[in-house]
Amino acid sequence: QVTLVESGGGSVQAGGSLKVSCKAPRLITSTFRMYEKAWYRQAPGKQRELVAAISRDDEARYADFVKGRFTISRDNSRKTVSLQMNGLKPEDTAVYYCNLRNQGLDSWGQGTQVTVSS
Repeated sequence: QVTLVESGGGSVQAGGSLKVSCKAPRLITSTFRMYEKAWYRQAPGKQRELVAAISRDDEARYADFVKGRFTISRDNSRKTVSLQMNGLKPEDTAVYYCNLRNQGLDSWGQGTQVTVSS
């Protein structure tokens, strides 16, 4: 298990922007690079779903429902993965979790609330 510390999130009106970030303070940079990184979200009463992911080769992929609005990025030197969320919609309201995966093992952040009002 990797310790992950999330920050950001909050409340915004529809059409607004938020950014969530996740840091792995106890990993060394070279190890952080090896992880696949992703953001998931879970809305009340729903299953956790993949929002965006970025591979070790920096290939990003997105769920259809966020394409063109969200951007995942990573800063290996800061051991941080972030999710910039633009054009937020009320249906984006959820707890957002960062995820690091290596050799089939998952580590999760504590979750951060994102609330979008109409």
